[in-house]
Amino acid sequence: MVRHIVLGNQKLLVNIDQWLQVRDIYFPHVGEYNHLLGHAHKIAVLEGNSVSWINEEGWERRLAYVDETLVTNSSAHNLEKKLSLLFNENVYCEDNIFFRKIRVKNNAGYKRTIRICFHHDFHLYGDGIGDTALYHPLHKAIIHYKRLVYFLIGLCTDDNPSILSDYDIGEYVRPGWNLAKNPIAQGNVDSIICIDLEIAANGVESFCYYLVAGENFHEVYNLQDGFLKQGVDAHLAHTRMCQRGWLGNIKPDISVLSAKLQELYKRSLLILKTQIDNDGAIIAANDSDNMQFNKDTYSYMWPRDGAIVAIALIKAGFSYMAKPFFEFCRDVLYKEGSLLHKYNPDKTLGSSWHPWVLRDEFSLPIQEDETALVLHALWIYYQETQDKEFIKQLYPTLIKPMGDFLAKYRYENGLPKESYDLWEERRAIFTFTTSAVLAGLVAAEKFGNIFYDRGFCDKCMIGYEIIKEAMIEYLYNKEKGYFRRSVSFEKGEVVYDDAMDSSVYGLFEFGVFDADDPKVVSTMQKMREWLWVKTDVGGIARYYNDYYHQKSEDIDTVPGNPWFVCTLWYAKWLIKRAKTEDELKEALDILNWVAEHALSTGVLAEQIHPYTGEPLSVSPLTWSHAEFVDTMTSYVEKLKDIFIELPFYTIT
Repeated sequence: MVRHIVLGNQKLLVNIDQWLQVRDIYFPHVGEYNHLLGHAHKIAVLEGNSVSWINEEGWERRLAYVDETLVTNSSAHNLEKKLSLLFNENVYCEDNIFFRKIRVKNNAGYKRTIRICFHHDFHLYGDGIGDTALYHPLHKAIIHYKRLVYFLIGLCTDDNPSILSDYDIGEYVRPGWNLAKNPIAQGNVDSIICIDLEIAANGVESFCYYLVAGENFHEVYNLQDGFLKQGVDAHLAHTRMCQRGWLGNIKPDISVLSAKLQELYKRSLLILKTQIDNDGAIIAANDSDNMQFNKDTYSYMWPRDGAIVAIALIKAGFSYMAKPFFEFCRDVLYKEGSLLHKYNPDKTLGSSWHPWVLRDEFSLPIQEDETALVLHALWIYYQETQDKEFIKQLYPTLIKPMGDFLAKYRYENGLPKESYDLWEERRAIFTFTTSAVLAGLVAAEKFGNIFYDRGFCDKCMIGYEIIKEAMIEYLYNKEKGYFRRSVSFEKGEVVYDDAMDSSVYGLFEFGVFDADDPKVVSTMQKMREWLWVKTDVGGIARYYNDYYHQKSEDIDTVPGNPWFVCTLWYAKWLIKRAKTEDELKEALDILNWVAEHALSTGVLAEQIHPYTGEPLSVSPLTWSHAEFVDTMTSYVEKLKDIFIELPFYTIT
């Protein structure tokens, strides 16, 4: 369940696995319609009667990005065959074109004829029913299409616009030296294209594989023409320039940190951008292998995840990228004034397991923090940009409905009514959710003040201190000195869940309590003590005895698998309360821990194995990269507060 390489331009997203196989292609929305459904697009190397797929044993693969870009610098070497394939790949920043510049190196001391074949196993629109694949002789390319999705695939060099040597189309086609050249097939079809290379002794030959995506024949023809006219090297140079130029918007002075942390910060920002659809959906993850676990994917827009990603981007200097997300939330807002569970990138409602009925009565199936955190993120956006015109547009259609909902969806004692938790496993009144709701109400009240809406302000701020007192009364375990996970009011009885949950970080993160508040200090210290994974890997689990992808029954040693986000939450608390450089050391250690457990390409998974450190669940997880960016931003800003002469300090 790992994608080592992600390439995208916010409309076309291509994922590549550790075997240099294309495993996911999303178009025209990031996260919607995976046209491979996880079926690998493989590369074969032929010489004489020998056929070798580069995902097989015998090939040593190395995957990497060029620094500060999404251009890859990957390779596959086969010592026995004395061959090397070197890859520079990317998705073009301006047009929907995925291209791979491939150099084939002959490591033998004699001339050779090598055939390279590319196999395609499309399942257009995620089903593979009624697909068509054809060979177009004028464009010398294979085209797979269905409805409004067309993929045109060809081979070229800068000197030769078409060097396709052979092809075949059908069902279960395989590479060879004498392909059938079947020109068209329909149904569940695959295709293969090949190039023959004459390579001198110890020589190198280069060519380009390209895939252009569009909604009809004319669009892909025009894209192909433009790509061939400009050439692959020009496209590579332009994408490098675009991506490095985009990183020039970074606001914090990250140069005070090590080169490794700087690169992961930049890599995380570039990866975050690939996971955001042009229409505003911030997708949780696009690793289709997760479907094998639960018959669904992470390719949805969770408003909470989106809000947290938006906050990280805003603080990092990319406020403009958050605007479409807020507009997305406005467009999908439910009539109650709340946001529902999750959404597809096209703004339709996503799948859900939250019921609409509880004990034979209507129950709103929400995670209330998702509504509240959008308001909280929007206020951070306004603080950064002072974009009053944008806020004015959203005030009657998003801000007021959400503020009204948060103000009324609560008990007389001030606590919000029960909803589902951020882990989507329980229904109660959670420390995290209550903290988020308070942050949302504060944001709503501040927006109301901008427009002199006194009635709305009073509605939002009625009982703020009462809610805090209710949190202490019901959510704080006074005997053991920590905030418990949740409480609920069941048929007049108070039911406590005294579990320690890492999400209690919301207490200080959303400004409800100060990071130095003794109750918060005690809570966070116990979180570190109880949820730290006591193996060589380390890291913090979500909660005690976390079942999701559980790898150990030794719960006292491994309370759960370490999650990047949970571990970074503890670092955020350390940063918040630090007064000296020495007090930042443990937070810096955690940032370095994250970097050490990232994939070689800088990709961060959701969680890692508690004994081996290998990635678990989806990878990359957008949330993991966002929390790393936000935590490192907070670290740099705190360092700036401690040391005014910041440029003289370099932290390694």
